Parts: sequence; C-alpha cells; structure tokens
Amino acid sequence: MANKQNAIEWLKKGYHDLSSARLLYAADHYTDTIANDLQQAIEKILKSFLAYENREIKRTHNLIEIYELVTSHIQIEEHHVRILAIATAYHAKDRYPGPVDLPPKEQVKEVLDFGEALFSKVCGILDVDEKEII
Repeated sequence: MANKQNAIEWLKKGYHDLSSARLLYAADHYTDTIANDLQQAIEKILKSFLAYENREIKRTHNLIEIYELVTSHIQIEEHHVRILAIATAYHAKDRYPGPVDLPPKEQVKEVLDFGEALFSKVCGILDVDEKEII
C-alpha cells in the first residue's frame, strides 16, 4: 500500500535543502556548502520513492545506489547519472575539515538545475502538488 504522506515528508525535507542551496547560490556563498545541501536534497527527493512504497530507507548517501533502487519509478538520462556521481562526491568532500576544493560555480549550478527539475518530476510522478510542499 502506498504511503503518500511519508513520501511528502521526504519531499519537504529535500525541498528545504534545495531551497537553501538556491538561496546560498543566489547570495554567491561558498560552493562547498551549497554542494552539500544539493547532495542532501537529491538524496531525500530520491528516497521519497522508497518512503512511498514503505520500503526500507537504506542508510547510504550514494545517489547512484539510491537511484538504482527507484528505477521502477523514474528514469533519468545518462548525463544525469553523471550529475548524481558529482553530487555524491559533494557529500563525501564536505564531511570533515581538511583541504577544501571548492566545486566550480558552473558545476554547482548544473547540479542545482538538475535538483530543481528532479523535484518537479518526482512530485509529478507521485501526484504531489508542489504547492503542498513549498
């Protein structure tokens, strides 16, 4: 049995991260912080499918691995899988202090655009009104 309310909760959390990334990007903030928010947003948006199906939410931050768990709901283009790999690395890089390689702003913008499109696409697939989330 589908659990739309649980999926909506995951989408709300993902939207919060996405919204934060959007605001920080507009403010020309540090790209490593924006990138971490984007990784978290995409992770939660994809995990909303697992929540919808009442499936176990695997404790992983690997976006490709999560995507492979939800391909029965959503298919993305091959070049978008590359974006998932990039965003997965954002999480790993931001975990602990050390030498910081700030992701290029153009790359962060590409991931931000993908995250926004993914959010809208997932809301459409799960028949969730975006206004209910925002």
